[in-house]
Amino acid sequence: MIFHKEQPVVSSDADDSSSPTPAATPTPAPSPSVPDAEIEVTDEEREAITFTGYDLEVHLAPAHNGIAVHAGLTVRNDGKAPLTRLALQLSSSLVWSGFGLRSSTGLKPLTFVQHRINTDADHTGVAREAVVTLPAPLAPGGTVELTALYAGEITLSGERLERIGAPAEDAVLADWDAIEDTGTFLRGYGNVLWYPVVSAPVFLGDGAKLFESVGTTRLRQQPATVRLRLAVEYRGEAPDAAYFCGRRAQLTALSENEGLPVAEAPGIATAEFAAQPIGFRVPSLFVTEHAPTVTDGMLLSAVTDQFGVLNQYAAAAAKVQPLLMDWLGTSPLGSLNVLDHDGQPFEDKAFLVAPLRAGEPGVLAPVLVHTLAHAWFGSSRVWLDEGVAQLMSLLWVETQDGREAALTRLQSDARTLALAEPEAGGGQDLLSAHSEAYYRIKAAAVLWMLRSVTSDDVLKKALQLYRKDHAADQDPQGFEHLLERTSGKDLEWLFEDWVYHDRGLPDLSIVTVAPRQVNDPGVGPGAKSAGWLVAIDVRNDGDAVAEVPVTVRSGTQTATERLRIAAHSNAATRVLFQGTPEEISVNDGSVPEMRTSVHTSTLVLKKE
Repeated sequence: MIFHKEQPVVSSDADDSSSPTPAATPTPAPSPSVPDAEIEVTDEEREAITFTGYDLEVHLAPAHNGIAVHAGLTVRNDGKAPLTRLALQLSSSLVWSGFGLRSSTGLKPLTFVQHRINTDADHTGVAREAVVTLPAPLAPGGTVELTALYAGEITLSGERLERIGAPAEDAVLADWDAIEDTGTFLRGYGNVLWYPVVSAPVFLGDGAKLFESVGTTRLRQQPATVRLRLAVEYRGEAPDAAYFCGRRAQLTALSENEGLPVAEAPGIATAEFAAQPIGFRVPSLFVTEHAPTVTDGMLLSAVTDQFGVLNQYAAAAAKVQPLLMDWLGTSPLGSLNVLDHDGQPFEDKAFLVAPLRAGEPGVLAPVLVHTLAHAWFGSSRVWLDEGVAQLMSLLWVETQDGREAALTRLQSDARTLALAEPEAGGGQDLLSAHSEAYYRIKAAAVLWMLRSVTSDDVLKKALQLYRKDHAADQDPQGFEHLLERTSGKDLEWLFEDWVYHDRGLPDLSIVTVAPRQVNDPGVGPGAKSAGWLVAIDVRNDGDAVAEVPVTVRSGTQTATERLRIAAHSNAATRVLFQGTPEEISVNDGSVPEMRTSVHTSTLVLKKE
């Protein structure tokens, strides 16, 4: 392996002298001899550590499933007490071989021990944790820069799923991360620990703790920067490209013996990804053997040999395109990159790893809407980035099956959100949401509400302006201010309760309904009725404000007024109905509530 930075001479407290240093061809290393019981690390120590920078030199040897890494790491103590040591983790199939402390005076070797800990943060169900001793305590808020070396193999493993009862064939379809001669597929924390992480042990059988841990890590490390310099060994045809954190880079191949036939010549292919903030993701790395096929219209760029199936996906994307053009802009920001892979789908913005399956365009279109929306719209605010994509999925349902079908979908999602929301609020505000129930479901519901409060045309214009406005994206209140300018309305009341804070959900009920027959004032006593005036009083026992439609109905005839009800308050409206009203409804499923999102009452009329 070729490194471009100095390598530290390191020592280990553990009896692990056989641990390898990075070599030209990484090979599995023997397990360390220190038993788990001899190293005690508290969860408080682990949870105090935050990575603020990764500088990774990664060397892959796909023929041997091998990886060797020279990692520059910047870590910060976010705990309340000084740290005398750092606990860093990798997949159990990798072995730490050295650590050094970087400073202005050079590189200081650090001692460490390593052991195995059970955790489902990795597909093997086990992580290898290095406990690195610092030369001086790291104060709260302080940072240190480290150099770390590690190497080993990453192969398919369904161990963590098999131990909770999953069949082996299903386990490897979910946990498909591996380095193989047909390609490299590494998703990151929560799937495979191919880069250094830190986490308290978490397990799939323990509720949603694993997913919560992944979500909070993604949120916590959004500002962290990551740089990658990649080298891939090959023999014969060089691999085509690497995809890192959703970004694609063409690999540059250098044959080591150009005199040999192409099928036998070894070589190294390289690519570099400049430092960028990680964003709301965990770092992922994919290497593909073959060049992508770009479909007509440039909407899809797919690595696949199923060209007939790809044409069906292209036709499905073309069906979705008018909706995205109407709402998000006349052209996408880039293509949707797709890797055809049999495993469980993985998405990172406009990058999708999924099995391509034959189907009619009308059947495939709903599958593409969400991910294709990322090719049109992006935001550093995850609630907008994911919420807009989720909104496009709802709008697709509306355009294909009607508004009632979309509202039914919203109500189904609202039930999921209600389960996630604490009864008295105090959940996740959208600016710092790390759970899909919030940054997808609640975010889409908020955007749907804004659509109702303003108008389709206003929201479309705001989204199209926002996707090109870097300053608005950097401002936590940028979208609100842009939408207020576009609509001419004060929207602070909605953003305060639904975006900037988590007030929980509203809890509405119909208090009273008072219908009164209205006569034509221009005609004398006994004249024919001009209709009914229906007064409706609504109660909100929840902690969040709600603005909902109040509808009077008779058969297909309806009259609707919008009513805003503050938290723990009553509000009333009167609806003039030309006809004989039979029923009133409050909310139509468009505003999520704690219990039900549709309230109806049958009218009992007394004619004057």
